[in-house]
Amino acid sequence: MEEQKKGYQKVDHYNEEITNALADSYLNVLKGIGENVNREGILKTPIRAAKAMQFLTHGYEINPAEILRSAMFKEDYSQMVIVKDIEIFSLCEHHLLPFFGKAHIAYIPNGHIVGLSKIPRVVDAFARRLQVQERLTTEIRDCIQDTLKPLGVAVVIECKHLCMSMRGVQKQNSVTTTSAFTGAFENEKTRSEFVRLIGVSLI
Repeated sequence: MEEQKKGYQKVDHYNEEITNALADSYLNVLKGIGENVNREGILKTPIRAAKAMQFLTHGYEINPAEILRSAMFKEDYSQMVIVKDIEIFSLCEHHLLPFFGKAHIAYIPNGHIVGLSKIPRVVDAFARRLQVQERLTTEIRDCIQDTLKPLGVAVVIECKHLCMSMRGVQKQNSVTTTSAFTGAFENEKTRSEFVRLIGVSLI
């Protein structure tokens, strides 16, 4: 099924050649860890995992800037616009384990606003790739800044990383917070107002 959405395209199917290649790799992984790949519960796992990995990384096929350009409108508004508590699900590029949490994003328009649903779509486009939280934060910031050219952009991301809680130091309740700012948000007063409105401590 293909769904056309104003200048960018989401394709909801799987490339057969890639799926088969990934499935073969997952089969070898299962064998490598000592699993019986012929038992009933595992028989279809390589194909399922191959499709899941393609879904979890489908952001590589999306142009985040095009998402924004598809819904930009001229508007004489120059106050802070905040979209907060945007759910994030991504994969750590170091261990291929999930990290998940929330993003809080603000921008101050400079002649153009963008449809509010497009900001979470931009977040998802970057999150659905192999990532580190630090780069994810700056990629979102730079995309919004370069495309909308607002007076400033603020991005704060809070996530839990399973590579910390399931392995390694095994700390169950730790949360990682990253932030990135441009323009007007580099001013302490403006940045403090944003942080207050999203209810996050950056201290």
